[in-house]
Amino acid sequence: MTAIAIRERMQVVRHVVLGNPLNVVAFGLFLLILLVAILAPSLVPHDPLKTNPAHALQGPSAAFWFGTDQLGRDIFARVMVATRLDLMIAFGAVILSCLVGSLIGAMIGYWGGFLDGTVSRMVDVLMAFPLFVLAMAMVAALGNTVANVVYATAVVNLPFYIRLARNEIRVRRGLGYVEAARVGGSGDWRILTRFLIPNMAAPLVIQASVNLGWAVLNAAGLSFLGLGVRAPTPEWGIMVAEGARFIASGQWWVVLFPGLALMITVFAFNLMGDALRDILDPRMRT
Repeated sequence: MTAIAIRERMQVVRHVVLGNPLNVVAFGLFLLILLVAILAPSLVPHDPLKTNPAHALQGPSAAFWFGTDQLGRDIFARVMVATRLDLMIAFGAVILSCLVGSLIGAMIGYWGGFLDGTVSRMVDVLMAFPLFVLAMAMVAALGNTVANVVYATAVVNLPFYIRLARNEIRVRRGLGYVEAARVGGSGDWRILTRFLIPNMAAPLVIQASVNLGWAVLNAAGLSFLGLGVRAPTPEWGIMVAEGARFIASGQWWVVLFPGLALMITVFAFNLMGDALRDILDPRMRT
């Protein structure tokens, strides 16, 4: 990409981001969440794993900004530290499913035939199941470890990328630049990897940004049901599950702050998906 093309792209990014206040909010929240995930373990005032029964279920105060839980642990420290784990699970699952799913979809979209029909029917069968229930079954069968949560979330995300990549390749495989590359002596694999797959990067990135929010919810939901990350590891789903039983007795802070962190993160990823669509899809630019 030339310097002129880079400068034009940056102008588009600046125009799209600054032209819509929601886009500014989306990228601002995303950067803030990333900073929290990177820096939180070294910035929190208390050890997120340290218990102190004398401080159990204390409300928000100057000493404990988000209050304490039933074991006297600092909720602020646990919410902040949990950001890294939840983002690691979400990014790991989405990257894995995007790479594998887009490659499978690109191959069946390019060659078609029996392979296309077989994989497409398998994707239909996979999507016939409630995806969260399928993730629950996989984690229950494999064991509730962080790695298995990542694999289960990646597997249930595969159909989105397989279908998207298949449709994008089927549209592009007959275009002029593909025929020119074939006449120029390029083989099928070179055409696929050098010309077709790079040109469908934009819709894949948009889909990935949306799936990040769902992956965070999926990981938190599995932990909430006891099938994800194990206690006492700080994780938003575990914290919501532990705090739910204290709502009726008035200790609202135990569940409120991890729930807010989860909501804000999913909200930021969904907004960022819209912003990336405006930046990467020429049809959506104004």
